[in-house]
Amino acid sequence: MPAPLRSALDAGDPILFVSPHLDDAVLSCGALLEVAARHCPVIVATIFTTAGPPPHTHAARGFMRACGSDDAASLYSARRREDADVLAQLAVQPVHLGFADALFRRRRRGGPMRERLGRVVPELAHRYPTYHFDIARGRLAHGDRPLIRDVLAAIRATARRAGAKLLFCPLGVGRHVDHLIGRLAGTQFREHAVYYSDFPYDLVAPVDTRFVSAHALTPWRLSTGVAAKGRLISGYRSQVAGLFHGGVIPAVPEVYYCPRP
Repeated sequence: MPAPLRSALDAGDPILFVSPHLDDAVLSCGALLEVAARHCPVIVATIFTTAGPPPHTHAARGFMRACGSDDAASLYSARRREDADVLAQLAVQPVHLGFADALFRRRRRGGPMRERLGRVVPELAHRYPTYHFDIARGRLAHGDRPLIRDVLAAIRATARRAGAKLLFCPLGVGRHVDHLIGRLAGTQFREHAVYYSDFPYDLVAPVDTRFVSAHALTPWRLSTGVAAKGRLISGYRSQVAGLFHGGVIPAVPEVYYCPRP
């Protein structure tokens, strides 16, 4: 076990997990969350917990269909309840920061013509018009800069209120822009940050070795408890079918990247 984690568990110090979306912390860290919560206060701060009003992009509508919903606000309300229910099973405190998911983030208002066109072609009004060519490409939109500042400030404030001395953040495997924003939070905490490999994206996508090398990180694998993690993941009922074909959740070790001593 990495020294910073062992130290926090032995001392009973609060630990903060940063989750981009309303399932990522449990998907990637469910086994560790269960272990840590037996020894110290654990908080999961989820960044992107809301949607936006219609009209929605084709990508957003496809995501909603995969979740079995035709109303974004209702879907995200249900997702917040799912998250709270799953974390309650672990005696982990959820904090929902209330920022909009990348699928629903809009550009700043333009002129009347752009407004009219955006109602007909919603992609023109959204910061990330597509999933594969925008959200999953890992290129943060210039228009997200104020949001990123607000996100980082919210995470600092959450850590301060919790008294957290150790932070777990996504490594950004898969290059989803929201996960990369979550990764930025770790760079604020330097040696007090551990990065988790983003499951299930890490089943098919490579680790960003340049980031790992630049931050002098070394991997640590946790195998204990991963077989039972499927029960927790299944609590995210709106997401399981879209993430796991046939509802089969593979039991694979959780991987963490820790600062070298």
